[in-house]
This record gives sequence, C-alpha cells and structure tokens, in this order.
Amino acid sequence: MTEDLNTRVENAAKGITPQTKPDERRRFLGSLRERVLVRMDNTEVEKPELTATFLDHFADYRDYSILINGNLTGEFLDQIEAKCGQYNIPFTLVNNDTARTGAQDTAVLVVAKTAINKTRVEIGQVYPQEMPKIELGQTPKKSGFWHRLFHGGN
Repeated sequence: MTEDLNTRVENAAKGITPQTKPDERRRFLGSLRERVLVRMDNTEVEKPELTATFLDHFADYRDYSILINGNLTGEFLDQIEAKCGQYNIPFTLVNNDTARTGAQDTAVLVVAKTAINKTRVEIGQVYPQEMPKIELGQTPKKSGFWHRLFHGGN
C-alpha cells in the first residue's frame, strides 16, 4: 500500500498521470465517447451520400470541434477543412497511435469540450437517410387478376 502511494507521488511529481479509459480514447481519436456528437468511420468516408450528409449539417457543429484522422486523405479532407474555415470551427488532425486505418476505426469526429452523452453518434443514426416515398405509407397499386393474366406476372 505504501509502495503504491510512493509510486503515485513520484509519478505525480514527474507529471505522469494515469490515463482514463485508454481503450475508449484509442477508439475516439484521443477523446471520450461521452463527448462525441457525430462519428464517421473509415468505410463511411468512402460513401458519397454519407459524406454529403456530414457536410450538409456543418451548421450544427458550430459549438463543437472536429477531430480528423491524420491518415485520411482525399477530397473529403479538403472539404472538411474548407467548411471548418467557412464556419469558424476548430479542427485537429490526429496523427498519433489512435489514428488507425482499419475499416471500423474512426475517421472523423465532432466533439464537445464537455460531456454531452448522446446515445447515437454514428452518422447514419444521427442523420438517417431519407426513406423512399413508397416506404413512407404509400402502397403501390396492385394489379388485378385479369391484368396479371393478360400482361404477365407484374
């Protein structure tokens, strides 16, 4: 017990403090899950409809900052940087060991300075894609027996 205490005091004197939730920080580019508003992974960045959704909602990110995986390249990165300048939103390129290139690893995060505790943070959950109108309560007109008989199965 005293050995633990002595080690802790020595580490504190040297400026070494234990990191809270290291696995969570690796997943969220050094931030914590409780601070995340929107998250996109490396596969979602490749989908044009999701990147357009992310860029269309930039006005929602005014009170937040954006963390970008430093391994991210391409036009989307340029668009994020341009929008951040346009909306005066701070952003950080993360190039440490948390910036991984796996399919499910984080590419872009919108984070707050304090905890906001959102239950849904994935881009597809925060901004769901518009459903086709046929699925929103409109049912297709069914063809009658005689029409199917003389015009085929459709």
